[in-house]
Amino acid sequence: MHESGTALGGPFRAPYGRFVVEVLRGQAQVDFLPNALTGVVFTVALFAAGWEYGLYGLIGTAIGTATARALGVDRSRITAGLEGFNACLVAVACAVFLGPGHLSTALLALAGSALVTVLTSAAGRILAVWELPAFTLPFCLTASALTLAAPGFRRVWHQDAGPAALPRPAAGPVSLTAGDLWHAFFANVGQIFFMPQWYVGLIFLAGIFAASRRAGALACVGSVVGTGTAWALGAPADQVAEGTMGYNAVLVAMALCGGFLAPDGWSLAYAVAGAATATAVTPALAALLAPSGGHTFTWPFVLVSLVFLAAAPAFSRLRRVPA
Repeated sequence: MHESGTALGGPFRAPYGRFVVEVLRGQAQVDFLPNALTGVVFTVALFAAGWEYGLYGLIGTAIGTATARALGVDRSRITAGLEGFNACLVAVACAVFLGPGHLSTALLALAGSALVTVLTSAAGRILAVWELPAFTLPFCLTASALTLAAPGFRRVWHQDAGPAALPRPAAGPVSLTAGDLWHAFFANVGQIFFMPQWYVGLIFLAGIFAASRRAGALACVGSVVGTGTAWALGAPADQVAEGTMGYNAVLVAMALCGGFLAPDGWSLAYAVAGAATATAVTPALAALLAPSGGHTFTWPFVLVSLVFLAAAPAFSRLRRVPA
């Protein structure tokens, strides 16, 4: 996630206007893009999936941004939206996995969106020792804690059955139809926000292209690599089509080529390898978390990207993007 050099003008020079821009950039920073227009498109995509998800996403990002302001976080980070994207994901995850229509879910989303600001600063300081970004690690920690704890509280858990399940071998057909392929292509992008609808993924992808054609192209590369890797390894076709196997590959591809490593042929090959690795790791983490009722969230992206970025200085062909 990078900082923005875009100047604010017109009505957005006012304090409330600057805050709106910071919130919109926070939405966009989920995909490493400090672009308010992209944030608008991402918000439209969430509302297209359901008005509750759009509302949770906006309020969560606003709470995270406001908390960072109140605590005196470095102004440049807030302006770039770097204090909003983890909060956005926490709020949307609460809505998706706990049910958006409950007061307890709304309160947990608000609390989690504020708390993740503290985790963002803590993770940033720890990983800065190795010159590594925190990515969505604060979100993963917060959302995992909330969803794992939820079944233990009757006023929080509103489902009949518990979420825990023993890992099972993959089952079902693995052959992909033409419909599966194009559904997966877009759903891989939408699932970054836990939205499986192909048309929602299409809107998200349009938002990425609105900010950067290169970022959009890399999102497409990641989606194709994720789908291809999942198919080659024999993942069930329904999981591939709904995007649960490929969304981490999209994030890895964008992070490792142009996001945090200078874009060239070497980093593109490195990003493709990372995207394939994240896809292969996804079922492993799902199996690890299933007995406790956990979810994979963006853990595969975080772990693979951190490993690949930590290794990058050892490879002279790869160059880090200046902070």
